[in-house]
Amino acid sequence: MELTLKIVDADGDLLATASGQGEVILVHHRPYREGDCILIESSGNGHVTVCLDEAVAPAIAYLKEPSHRFAVPFGERRRSYSPKAFDGNLHRLYARAAHADRIAMRRNLALNPWDDHLNAALFPHASANVETRGEAVFAARNAIDGETANDNHGFWPFTSWGINRDPRARLRIDFGHAVLVDELVLYLRADFPHDSWWEKASVTFSDGETVGLALQKSAKAQSFALPPRIVEWIELHDLIKADDPSPFPALTQIEVWGRDLI
Repeated sequence: MELTLKIVDADGDLLATASGQGEVILVHHRPYREGDCILIESSGNGHVTVCLDEAVAPAIAYLKEPSHRFAVPFGERRRSYSPKAFDGNLHRLYARAAHADRIAMRRNLALNPWDDHLNAALFPHASANVETRGEAVFAARNAIDGETANDNHGFWPFTSWGINRDPRARLRIDFGHAVLVDELVLYLRADFPHDSWWEKASVTFSDGETVGLALQKSAKAQSFALPPRIVEWIELHDLIKADDPSPFPALTQIEVWGRDLI
């Protein structure tokens, strides 16, 4: 797999690039400016280990299209990332073809800290029908970014998926291909007493089956074993708020454990 990393500015002009067979490292010697984008290009689809900033943990993702564009976050979007991320005048990025043993191992298949609203190439991808006030710190992507700190809200590392008090809220995780899943783990946001919580939720799988989840008022991970099933996406919905004075339940993280099939 031939891999290329590029950094382009708001006008599409190339600022830096590097290519490699199976692995590419790009060192960029200037501060990012608003409008800059990072591009990952590949000679074919497949699993890649991606790290677009040294302050964000690398993750295995499935590159379904030959190119993925990630807009460097500025302004309100920046609050979803570590203050150290994308800062300064020296940046190290890398992408490498994921090793077969890492792809095959049981892991959290929902993890992707490089997801965003416009992502249609680098899976998994999170989307929702509602996000609180459209703010980045309450976006669907926060539920799969790997950050599980949940006793505060509104800024990194306490990002979450906020539902804007909407009982019809739905969160969908697309994997980009078929995967075998056997466990769900949820971290509810637990900034009590500011937060409420859901006492029940439902999860529908792409194979058409729906299962119910009984949740607790807890900051701890809540795990639900599943009969192993092959799916391409899951959807969390029918979120039943507990009888609590606070109107603000939210989800800090969802993990979907299992194995890749390709």
